[in-house]
Amino acid sequence: MEIRKIQMTGGSSYVLSLPKAWVLERNIQKNDPLGIVAQADGTLLITPNLHYDSTARSKEFALKDYPDPTYLLRSLIGAYISGFTMIRISSAGRIPPKVRMVVRKFTQMTIGQEVSEEADNSIVLKDILNPTEMPFENTIRRMYVIVKAMHEDGLYALEQGRRELAEDVVARDTDVDRLHWLIHRQFSLIVDNPSLSLKMEITPAVAATYYQISRIIERVGDHTVLIADAALVLIEKGVDRMLVSKLTIMGEASLDIFNKSIQAIYSGSIAGANKIISEAEELEPEYNSLADTIQKMRVPEAVAVSQITQSLHRISEYSSDIAEILINRMVSEK
Repeated sequence: MEIRKIQMTGGSSYVLSLPKAWVLERNIQKNDPLGIVAQADGTLLITPNLHYDSTARSKEFALKDYPDPTYLLRSLIGAYISGFTMIRISSAGRIPPKVRMVVRKFTQMTIGQEVSEEADNSIVLKDILNPTEMPFENTIRRMYVIVKAMHEDGLYALEQGRRELAEDVVARDTDVDRLHWLIHRQFSLIVDNPSLSLKMEITPAVAATYYQISRIIERVGDHTVLIADAALVLIEKGVDRMLVSKLTIMGEASLDIFNKSIQAIYSGSIAGANKIISEAEELEPEYNSLADTIQKMRVPEAVAVSQITQSLHRISEYSSDIAEILINRMVSEK
C-alpha cells in the first residue's frame, strides 16, 4: 500500500497525486477523465473505465494445447464465466468434427454465446448478451421456478409411477446450470469493471451474495436430479405405498423451507431468516426416522430410498445456508 498525503490548491480544492506506475501501465494521458466511485465502506475506487465495453476482453485457445476435446470444453466454460466476450479457437490444420461438436455443445450450454466466424482452421465465438439486460434478481427467480418444479415433479413421478416425468426432471438440470453460469459470469464482470456495477445499480458485495445463492440453488437442482434418479429405480422395483407417502410428506416439508428461503431474499427480514434455520433443524428427526425401515429393504430399493432421504435433508440444509447468507448481508447493511 502506498501512502500519499492530501494537498490543497486554491484554498478550496483537495488534490491527491496518482502512482506513476499505475498511470503508465494504463496509458493515462494529461486531461484524460477518470471515474471515482464511492464504495459502501467509505473507500474510493478510481477507474479509467468510464463506460462498459462489451468487446474489451478476448481469449484464444490453440487446439495443439487441448488433445482431449473435453479439456477444451472445460476451458471454454472457464473463459465464459471469467467474462471473456470473444473466444477464438485456432488450429494449424483443419478443425476436427469432435471439436466442432464441442463448440456447438458449449453454445447450447451457455447464454449469449454465438459463432460469429467459422473457417477450416478457426472458430470465433462472440457474446451477444448485454449483461445489464439480465438483472441478478430476475435470473435467481428463474432458477428458483425451474428447481421448484423439478423438486415437485420428482416426487410426483415417484408417487404416480411416471418414468417419463422423472426423466424430464433430469433433463431440466441443464437449464439451471446455464443460469448459474450466467450469474457467475456477471459477478466476474462486475468485479473486473466497476462501471458495469454502476450501470446495473448493484454493488460487488450484493452481487457476491446473489452468486452465493445461485450456487446453492444450482446444488438444490442437483439433488432434485438425484431424487428423480432414485424415483426411476423405485418405480421399476416397486416400493411400499406407505413409504412413498412418507417420502412425499418429507419432500413437501423440505420444499416449503426452500420456498421460504427464496422469499426471504426479497423480504429483508432477519427474524424470518432465523425462523427458516430453526425449521430446518426441526426436520432432522424426520430424516433419521427412516433408518430402521431402510435396513430391512433389499439393496437397490434401500439405496434409492436413502438417496431420496439424504437429498431432501441436503435441500433443507441448503435452504438454511441461504438464510445464513441473507442474515450476514442484512446485518452488514444495517
